[in-house]
Amino acid sequence: MTRPRPKAATRAYGVYRPVLPVTSPRNPDRMVYTGDADGRCEIFAWDRSTGAERQLTDRPHGTLLCAIDDDEAVWWFDEDRDGSGGWRTQDFDGGPDRPALAGVEHGQPAGLALTAGGTVAIGIRSPGGLSVHMGRRGGRGTAVLRGADSGTLCDLAPDGGLLAVSGPAHSARAVTLLTPDGTTVAVLSGTGGRTWALGFAPVPAPSPGPTPVPGPGRTLLLVMRERAGRYHLGTWAPGRGLELLPWCSFDTETTARWYPGPGSARVLLRQDRHGRSRLFTADLDRRVLTPVPTPEGSILDAAPAADGDVHFIWTDAVNVPRALSLSGAPLPGQSQWRLPRFGHRQDLWTPGPDGPVHTFVTTPADRPAPYPLVLLVHGGPADHDRDAYDPMVQALVCSGFAVARVNYRGSTGYGPRWRSAHSEGVGHTQVADLVRARAELLDRGIGSEGAVGLCGTSWGGYLTLLAMGTRPDLWNAGVAVKPLADCATAFRHSTPALQALDTALFGGTPDQVPDAYAHASPSSYAAAIRSPLLIVAARRDAKCPPEQVEAYLAVLRAGGVAHELMWLDSGHDGYDGADHLAVIQRSLSFLGRGLPSAPVQVGPSPNPERR
Repeated sequence: MTRPRPKAATRAYGVYRPVLPVTSPRNPDRMVYTGDADGRCEIFAWDRSTGAERQLTDRPHGTLLCAIDDDEAVWWFDEDRDGSGGWRTQDFDGGPDRPALAGVEHGQPAGLALTAGGTVAIGIRSPGGLSVHMGRRGGRGTAVLRGADSGTLCDLAPDGGLLAVSGPAHSARAVTLLTPDGTTVAVLSGTGGRTWALGFAPVPAPSPGPTPVPGPGRTLLLVMRERAGRYHLGTWAPGRGLELLPWCSFDTETTARWYPGPGSARVLLRQDRHGRSRLFTADLDRRVLTPVPTPEGSILDAAPAADGDVHFIWTDAVNVPRALSLSGAPLPGQSQWRLPRFGHRQDLWTPGPDGPVHTFVTTPADRPAPYPLVLLVHGGPADHDRDAYDPMVQALVCSGFAVARVNYRGSTGYGPRWRSAHSEGVGHTQVADLVRARAELLDRGIGSEGAVGLCGTSWGGYLTLLAMGTRPDLWNAGVAVKPLADCATAFRHSTPALQALDTALFGGTPDQVPDAYAHASPSSYAAAIRSPLLIVAARRDAKCPPEQVEAYLAVLRAGGVAHELMWLDSGHDGYDGADHLAVIQRSLSFLGRGLPSAPVQVGPSPNPERR
């Protein structure tokens, strides 16, 4: 199966970074990928055998998602500045582009699946919910599913006879299996353990369980389920149901992909553990799990190629992310970069009520401690900070700041219990961990009283605002970028998928549990803020809508709280590097003024220098 790379694969760190190429199922030398076009994300085609590269798209605000089918037609998502659009296709070797399927309404992308036989399925998310259409490239799409409250198209079986749709992993409809006429064949519940669908096996599929699945062309779906504090790989087949593989489980978050090719019984797994990554191969026939040797650091994405190679995006704290292959074969986006040696690194583990809190610390290499200290707070909350290059870290450290990245409770990469820990309330639990990390950093002499700031984006911006309001005596400056600022208002202006997540997180809607939303909302504490505050918000943000930022700003103004404001004409996830760099520069200047012992000048550009 050919599916587009997820959006998160390109912009975890604020500016462009490489994305894994998508390889032609017919010719492993032909690839499409999202690359850098003068600071924007655009789609490129690359032929490894000739070295020829061609830019397919050139849109004012960038293009992100792409795929390639068995006929070597390139697919890309044509979206407007609000993130709404539709799929278009173009031949690998050039020519006009055209709509992929006629009759499919515009909306946000919610999954694409392409089969070798030419049948395709497209998921689109709109205000009316999720819709799924099937058809053949260039033809008219037929609606299979309309109006689902939330969900994403996961995959289409190779014979085109079964679709997998993913709902919230914790819900009673974590995975729904449908036929092309819309009939529900099976539903996998996540109420007894969060459950994810990962994709259908190539045909004919292996039969790893003790109960064989008869017949050629049998359908097998790869599944991950959380159970008893671990993540278990499993498979689902019609007539047999879900079967977990006891020999293949992990203590922290892990995802998996089938190796391509008929009859493949091999799976590539990527585990995120304590801020670093590991790869494994699993042979489902032999029931053997084998580590794949990779450099220490973070693997941001990995995929097996049609020729048996493995492609992956690797980085660590001082190396810019780049696409690599186990075989050493060249991949697009492998330009070498030169970075200055900009800091010293260390890991800290601070005792806490649910276990130690892990913090990545980077300090300037050219001056002694203590330093003005910035806690750079990650988003999510289902995410984590990694041993990975971050241009914001480099910019801060080169400007004389120490940077601490805290994997507070709720972060991924530390197991199910850590991820679900909210013993002190939503948001307040995470703020308590930031406070603990701050105390240890000051006790160790890395930072000093009177010069400690916060900076975060999205959920990290939410925690920045909440910490500034609930513990105003501890922070001397704060930067909140595209934050969740008023929980109830955000719910009312949000997407169905995010409303479902909030309902699960808070135990109901704002009308059902208003006190829970108020207790977690930064707007409830905004009037108490004492230190300089910069808010960066986006007018087209569907995840952290501008209406809820305006509600928060109204509280600040009513309380006479001084603040600075920067509006962007973009969505939550911008594809234009100029916006990201403008935010970095404004944040550096603001923090330099707000933290007493910090230099005011802006340090070296966070863009590495090409060689």
